[in-house]
Amino acid sequence: MEKPRQDWVGLANISFGFFGIQIGFALQNANMSRVFQSLGSSMDDLPALWVAAPLTGLLIQPVIGHMSDRTWLGRLGRRRPYFLAGAVLAALSLFLMPLSPVLLMAALLLWTLDASLNVSMEPFRAFVGDMLRKDQHTAGYAVQTAFIGAGAVVGSLFPYLLEHLGVANEAAPGVIPDTVRYSFWAGGVALFAAVLWTVVTTREYSPEELARFAEDDEAKAHAEVNLAERDSAAPFGWIVAGIAAGLVTMQFGLEKEVYLLAGLLVGYGLISHVAIRLARTGRPASMLTGIVGDFSGMPEIMKRLALVQFFSWSALFIMWINTTPIVAKDFFGSADPASAAYQEGGNWVGVLFSVYNGVAAIAALTLLPFLSRRFGKVRTHMFGLLCGAAGFASFFLIKDPTWLILSEVGIGIAWASILAMPYAILASSLPQAKLGIYMGLFNVFVVVPQLLVATVMGSIMKAFFPGEPIWTMAFAAGTLVLAALSMARVSVPAE
Repeated sequence: MEKPRQDWVGLANISFGFFGIQIGFALQNANMSRVFQSLGSSMDDLPALWVAAPLTGLLIQPVIGHMSDRTWLGRLGRRRPYFLAGAVLAALSLFLMPLSPVLLMAALLLWTLDASLNVSMEPFRAFVGDMLRKDQHTAGYAVQTAFIGAGAVVGSLFPYLLEHLGVANEAAPGVIPDTVRYSFWAGGVALFAAVLWTVVTTREYSPEELARFAEDDEAKAHAEVNLAERDSAAPFGWIVAGIAAGLVTMQFGLEKEVYLLAGLLVGYGLISHVAIRLARTGRPASMLTGIVGDFSGMPEIMKRLALVQFFSWSALFIMWINTTPIVAKDFFGSADPASAAYQEGGNWVGVLFSVYNGVAAIAALTLLPFLSRRFGKVRTHMFGLLCGAAGFASFFLIKDPTWLILSEVGIGIAWASILAMPYAILASSLPQAKLGIYMGLFNVFVVVPQLLVATVMGSIMKAFFPGEPIWTMAFAAGTLVLAALSMARVSVPAE
């Protein structure tokens, strides 16, 4: 028995909430460095402040994925309760963020905002797989990517448009400009309204209905990982690696953020050890043993895509942290957050981010499906990643900030492909009953590179390119090339 085929209205309703979620992410990505620097942060401290965002994703998404696979709240369904709860918390965080009087409050609210956005976002990835038959997965994730791009355009353009409507774009030192303040408030309203639309206009399949679909037979046939049979010595390898990273950081005086990476390695080793011990007691499976077991038993295609994601998201996080300081310093001539030139550069970054997101929205519905039909998902994704690498490299060739729009076209094509192709491949290859947890675990390979950038990039830049953030774009271009090469190892059976 097949799931009913969705028309374009159904596809749009399923993913419309992502439009609002991405408004929140766009406001965060384009403005948080500006907010932090307005409240007194130095350029060197930005990676440490930004580390909250990927860390919350790393901790929350696997948990939410595991829980949503096992949730059923009657008419509210499986995934939609998480959409709604995350949207309420994210809207409150967006309202409070521009009221922050001190840097610490802004950093804590970034943590809360990103956690809330992740609570809403993770089930949306699985929701497409839940609601659509396999032959509609590419179309479903393409529509989702289009809404992501459209939401990001709106969120990125808010401050720029408000300035042109006469709202003050400058403020006294230590005060967040009104353009940013009003943008966050409007974004909170839009986020909640968009998520509520999806909650109201969709109906999820019940566990009994899913059991009748042919795809569910694959879920029943999926071999569970016996965590009790795992090598008990393996977790200690992670612990040793973490201790070694901490000692190297201490010995060579690396940036203090690297200690966080070391702590995560040790933490995962300890969690794995505890999970194996619990599994060997013969007790019923818990959330901890379930998550660790599923992580250990990832399908092969997911492991190969994980490497692609690692390199891809390293480049994206470099861009989000450093574009505002780069554009302000190298194209508008000011590294002082209190200056009019810096704030003008910050607004132009909002325009640039809206361009790459707008390009992504168009490419997701036109270019990517065209290329995918003719060349397959793997080659299409390789092409998209190389377009992004060219866009980052062009920052070194362009002198007029207006022409950076051309750079954003290449980045936009890459962004569309990163958001659509890996998930379309996965949704058609994973067991239905574990779609939530596997999508959550797949996010680990989105988050870990961001943590690596946040903890290590500062040390690299301080040692080799002090005061020259534009060189981070060279790293971004290089990692996208590595992502494209890694994609060549991925094989989709249907292709």
